Amino acid sequence: MAQLRLALNQVDFTVGDIEGNAEKILRWTRHAADRGAHLVVFPEMALTGYPVEDLALRRSFVEASRAALDRLAGRLADAGLGETLVAVGYLDGAPDAVPRLGKPAGSPLNAAAFLHGGRVVARYAKHHLPNYGVFDEFRYFVPGDTLHVVRHHGVDVALTICEDLWQDGGPVAAARTAGTGLLLVINGSPYELNKDDVRLDLVRKRASEAGCTLAYVNLVGGQDELVFDGDSIVVSSDGDVLARAPQFEEGCLLVDLDLPAASDGARPDRHTEPDGGVIAIEWHVLSGEPLPAYEPIQAGVADRLCDEAEVYTALVTGLRDYVVKNGFKTVILGLSGGIDSALAAAVACDAIGARNVYGISMPSEYSSQHSVEDAAELARRTGLNYRVVPIAPMVRVFLDHLHLTGVAQENLQARVRGMTLMGLSNQHGHLVLATGNKSELAVGYSTLYGDAVGGFAPLKDVPKTLVWRLARWRNEVARQRGETPPIPERSITKPPSAELRPGQLDTDSLPPYELLDDVLDDYVEQDKGLRELIAAGFDTALVERVIALVDRAEYKRRQYPPGPKITLKAFGRDRRLPITNRWHEVAPGHAAPEPPEVLAESGVPGGDDRAGEHPARQES
Repeated sequence: MAQLRLALNQVDFTVGDIEGNAEKILRWTRHAADRGAHLVVFPEMALTGYPVEDLALRRSFVEASRAALDRLAGRLADAGLGETLVAVGYLDGAPDAVPRLGKPAGSPLNAAAFLHGGRVVARYAKHHLPNYGVFDEFRYFVPGDTLHVVRHHGVDVALTICEDLWQDGGPVAAARTAGTGLLLVINGSPYELNKDDVRLDLVRKRASEAGCTLAYVNLVGGQDELVFDGDSIVVSSDGDVLARAPQFEEGCLLVDLDLPAASDGARPDRHTEPDGGVIAIEWHVLSGEPLPAYEPIQAGVADRLCDEAEVYTALVTGLRDYVVKNGFKTVILGLSGGIDSALAAAVACDAIGARNVYGISMPSEYSSQHSVEDAAELARRTGLNYRVVPIAPMVRVFLDHLHLTGVAQENLQARVRGMTLMGLSNQHGHLVLATGNKSELAVGYSTLYGDAVGGFAPLKDVPKTLVWRLARWRNEVARQRGETPPIPERSITKPPSAELRPGQLDTDSLPPYELLDDVLDDYVEQDKGLRELIAAGFDTALVERVIALVDRAEYKRRQYPPGPKITLKAFGRDRRLPITNRWHEVAPGHAAPEPPEVLAESGVPGGDDRAGEHPARQES
């Protein structure tokens, strides 16, 4: 057996900041080496940030990544870290690639490299390119066909990238053919609820298939609508968890491994797949002799977060990184006294500090006294900056010049609020937060250019019922810490209302949220059709109504701000449907629905906030 101290650095990188990311890689490598690490590993495309999307198609960006990698190898050696083996993800380009139809321009590669002794000793390209959910890697990359094995301190180490782990066979099977002692998997695996359990099962399975210890390192932090949760793991070939990093935290996971010493026997140069495909195996010998025996350190296995803690931390992480990485200092949002704006405000305060959060109460003539009081109470509890801007005088000016009644008049109130927030944003440089939740976004229960305005929507992928759970959980955590719960109890318990007309409640226009979310989970998350929903026991009229609301609101979702993905199928990143769409399932014995009416205000099927279908609302 041979000993090796491994460092998995789950770090938050920024897309496009190649020099800043390189500096961070150098700093974390020094940190790991100072703690005795012999092998230091960074996540997928750490040097460029991930995902780079269409930046991958810019030759100048690919060349900048390649040049930065070469410089990084030299900088590591100059810093006295040349004997430390470093594995890092970056963007590469296939050499001498011949342009052809259907191949990404420039033939970019989602790649990883081993750096040692001031040079790049091996370059690996990702074999399996995911093209589902949030991933479009067939659009951007060409696949690799070679497994690289590096012998370091007497241990044969192989390297793969993310999706290579999720597919059967391929580089994992090739690692077994090569007889490797350690398989590294570098990842940019976005968070979604309960994914950590799926990952662990997968890592155990692949370690067994590879016949060796497997080390999985993942990104942490937010990138637009994606949040990366870290959760780096090391397991033995028997499936024992040897080390596991905390979720959502930057850090260096150190673990001492006892690994099979490399054999001096034959080194296979290929692995043949069951379908006849061939993976080449290339060998790189750096140091064949095992290290002298040393005293190992005790590796840590971090506790897992509960579901509510996972989701809430993901929301905080996503908002914080969006604000910081895009150069904002402060955020502003409307405070209605309702649960959505209250939870969004709590998330914002936890993300960037209450002193950087500006809450605006914008009561209308229909706002209840308790709503105004609850908004002020939330501000008192959290310590955020608070201001009251009555909108009734502004609404009256509009109505003096426009003849608006009914839903149009209700929408006007929401739009005056949106205009107020955007005006304050322009004046003071705040980022406007939209406070709607996934249930409302699904059925179009929002007003374009009203409560839908903003630069980021922290609750965009959070169903209404989960909003309540998160609010109760956040208050309970505060009580356990001896702190003031941030969210007023009345904001949690009172019936939701947009308060745009006397006595208005959400349930006037929508099913109870518990029932609505149940239907939406099947229709949106699971892609079940009308007949499947009816067969599952849902009322036919309810199913038809909810499906019609969801389908007609697609144009609104296209115009909604980005927000952190926390479910299996987030609007925008995962679920993409045409706006112009006349496909409608018909329940048994029912006639096909009439084509939706085109209303003048929006000029798209379904119109905007049709009475009885898409009622106006404020941030509640």
